[in-house]
Amino acid sequence: MTVTPPPPPSSGSFTPPQGSYTAPAGAAPPPAKSSGCWKALFIGCGIIIVLGIGAMAAFVLLVVNVAKRSDVYREAFARASSDPRVIERLGTPIEKGWWVIGSVHFDNSDGEANLDFPISGPKTSARVHAAATYDSNGWKYTTLIVRPDVGGEIDVLRP
Repeated sequence: MTVTPPPPPSSGSFTPPQGSYTAPAGAAPPPAKSSGCWKALFIGCGIIIVLGIGAMAAFVLLVVNVAKRSDVYREAFARASSDPRVIERLGTPIEKGWWVIGSVHFDNSDGEANLDFPISGPKTSARVHAAATYDSNGWKYTTLIVRPDVGGEIDVLRP
């Protein structure tokens, strides 16, 4: 069997030489390839940030949910939404808002609460401020004020 070499290139065309390439002496070395360390670092930090934000959001939702389940919140909403002056100003039905600000502290047979939360009706919305203390007889409200967006505040504890 006879092997014939390929024909020589025609003029004007270039065929690269076969084999490996070595840079001429004094030429700059080719840039090193990145190992992906920075990419992995950024992805890892991104995951940690997203998980941290998710944990904070879950904690806030838990705190708001605990405040909304308290007896003080439920009774304050019931009293405010059944007051005729509040019904006249906000309209019916009166609905609870989402965000509850404040605190409820309870130790053995004593406690205190200070809450601020939104309510709304078809006419307008309002904020309710409730402050109460707890003893062996139950919760005693010291403040229960409804502040509508339109008009003056309504003290639910005083007719």
